[in-house]
Amino acid sequence: MTTAELQPVAPWDTGLEWGSSFAALGAPFFTRLRPSALPEPYWVGQSAAAARELGLPAHWAASPQWLQALTGNLGLAGSEALASVYSGHQFGVWAGQLGDGRAILLGELNGLEVQLKGAGLTPYSRMGDGRAVLRSSIREFLCSEAMHGLGIPTTRAVCVTGSDARVLREEVETAAVVTRMAPSFLRFGHFEHFCHTGQPAQLKILADYVLDRFYPEARSDSRWTGKPYVALLAAVTQRTAEMVAQWQSVGFCHGVMNTDNMSILGLTIDYGPFQFLDAYDPAHICNHSDHQGRYAFYKQPNVAYWNLFCLGQALMPLIDAQDDAIAALEGFKTQYPQAFARRMAAKLGFDTVQEAQRGLIEDILRLLAQDRVDFTIFWRRLSHWAQACRSDDASVADLFLDQAGIQAWLLSFSQLHAQTGQGSQTRLMLQVNPKYVLRNHLGETAIRAARQKDFSKVAELLAVLEHPFDEHPQAHSLADFPPDWAASIAISCSS
Repeated sequence: MTTAELQPVAPWDTGLEWGSSFAALGAPFFTRLRPSALPEPYWVGQSAAAARELGLPAHWAASPQWLQALTGNLGLAGSEALASVYSGHQFGVWAGQLGDGRAILLGELNGLEVQLKGAGLTPYSRMGDGRAVLRSSIREFLCSEAMHGLGIPTTRAVCVTGSDARVLREEVETAAVVTRMAPSFLRFGHFEHFCHTGQPAQLKILADYVLDRFYPEARSDSRWTGKPYVALLAAVTQRTAEMVAQWQSVGFCHGVMNTDNMSILGLTIDYGPFQFLDAYDPAHICNHSDHQGRYAFYKQPNVAYWNLFCLGQALMPLIDAQDDAIAALEGFKTQYPQAFARRMAAKLGFDTVQEAQRGLIEDILRLLAQDRVDFTIFWRRLSHWAQACRSDDASVADLFLDQAGIQAWLLSFSQLHAQTGQGSQTRLMLQVNPKYVLRNHLGETAIRAARQKDFSKVAELLAVLEHPFDEHPQAHSLADFPPDWAASIAISCSS
């Protein structure tokens, strides 16, 4: 597009019916604004599956109008573009007012909110430019769909569009916009904002909105009769515990679990310095901005619990008794271990959790950490090993230096399956232990190609990550051990 063409034009009528229940909450919750245009946009990646769920027309991906609209260059008739205000704790410290600094909500389609991330300055951009770069946008696009493929609650990504417009981070990069969707992008930080700024009426409006739209069952929860806000806190605690248990079971490091990056719906949100573990190291820190290691992999459950306490504190103006809030939050102490035990039992091929599995889980995690074994490859090989039942199959043992330790563990694993009569359940292991995850080097390879306007690797990765439990014979190399250079990839909060 030329500079002249970037001037505002009449909104495009797509024929789709837009809504905005969040906009109905009123002015204290957001600022209305237009996305900022980017010159000469182009498609970088598109998720047909996400687009279908959103209800986009069949040929959207070939439409010049949709390309312009999903870059922020063309208004959409019926949409109500806005940026929301929130606050939060960042790296454990109260940061005050934050907000959508580079995300602009267009409205709702098919019951899902649609955001443009990287669409320009908002009143909440602080010192930022409101833009996203190609590098981080490709990573968010791919990981959003990868997590969905793994069955982990997440925001989704419809597409990435790019532009040769320059953006300054640690170096000069090119701009991009991610179109993402979710039932809601509300965060713990939204509640913190209205509590800490002394706006109890708005806090109640927000809590009632979330209860009525997303947690209607909480109003009739018999455990908290007449205490809907306690029930809300308990429900968010439950969802958060389940989500983090799923992260830990696949080796996913979020990297920046600030309260403003915690979804009120228990969704994985805001893919910045994330990583899937290669070698299993519980103390791994994926975020090079996290100098104190606050968000190390093994700390994620405790950080989630801490963040939930911040949410509980934010809800206190609506909760009569502090003891009720504490009781709702205490559920995490049983919910997370139970959820993690279920996930690990399934990874081991058991359809129920049994006390005898505890030692197996503890021992294998210790062995994996001791020998820095590749997390994803171990579980996938174990899945095949358990089905083969061949004494000469060394595919699992070969991953370990401690041969005595792994051989003893494999014997205990086989004996427990035999004792419980669940040997036939091992076939289910391939449905919970993925062959493919979005490793850092895979994302980096796609990014390097995309910088040369070769987007084929983005599409290739997406096709595999959407179905990570399938074999994909044509893509075996994407499940290989990471190359040596992968260890040098640095991912920071600017990523």
